[in-house]
Amino acid sequence: MRYAFTFAKVAPALLGIAGITPAGAYVDVDTDTLAIHFGPWSLTTPVANIAEATTTGPYHWWKAIGARLSLSDRGVTFGSTTTAGTCIAFHHPVPALDPFHLLRHPSATVTVTDPAALTAHLNRLVAAR
Repeated sequence: MRYAFTFAKVAPALLGIAGITPAGAYVDVDTDTLAIHFGPWSLTTPVANIAEATTTGPYHWWKAIGARLSLSDRGVTFGSTTTAGTCIAFHHPVPALDPFHLLRHPSATVTVTDPAALTAHLNRLVAAR
């Protein structure tokens, strides 16, 4: 199933500078794989690596818009709105931001159009394992 990102009114202009467009920002989930695409950045991991998902937000714009690294916990955010998102925790940290895969993230937050639906979908997959 594909989940599109929600873009705040000013976000397309700002994010477009970094190559992040609505056509290139989405989350794909199937029974085996979670794949996040956010312009030039991506994250792929087996569904078995997902520990849990939670719906979060709202966020401050300076913490939510763009591809971001949390300095407090090394989590990654792929954000296009401040309204709400889904935070996905992993059993084993995954690469996403740096091209050499040296930095690994214990969680990823994505600001999709329907974060509650993505959260429920991921938690159903986790419970089925």
